[in-house]
Formats: sequence, C-alpha cells, structure tokens
Amino acid sequence: MPDMYATQALTHLVPFAAEELDKNKVTPGVLGFLVFAALAVGVWALMKSMNRHMGRVNFEEAPDPDAVAAEPAEQAGGKGKAASPGK
Repeated sequence: MPDMYATQALTHLVPFAAEELDKNKVTPGVLGFLVFAALAVGVWALMKSMNRHMGRVNFEEAPDPDAVAAEPAEQAGGKGKAASPGK
C-alpha cells in the first residue's frame, strides 16, 4: 500500500464519479461564479475610473483652418459673389 501514488488512488474513484455525473446537467460551479464576479467587479472599477478621468478632461476644439480662411473672404465679398460662382 505505501507504493500507491495519488493518481492510482484517484483512478479507483473515477468510476464512482462517472456514475453520479449527469452529462446533461453540467454547471460552472463556485469557481465559475467567482471568476465571473471578479470580472464584473473589475469592469465596474474600470468604468468608474474612466468616468472620473473623462470628467477631468478640459477639451476645447481648435477652429478648422479652412473655415477660418474662408470667413474673411465671405464677409468682404458680400452676398452677391457667394451666390454666383457658377455663372
């Protein structure tokens, strides 16, 4: 008996486990729930951190350089020239 390894001991128990296991009813168990809960808590923490960082962002959009160059030409030319480039 002292020469018996743990794997040999487990091979004797496998037929007993196979009889009790219903192949149509397999669940992830406690480990699956813990992994899912840890992922959910991690996503919640990341979303909270992202929300906090996005609140600190001070973003002012720079004006479009093409729009800035076109504004003085439109104001100086008036309505007549802007409406008749196709003629």
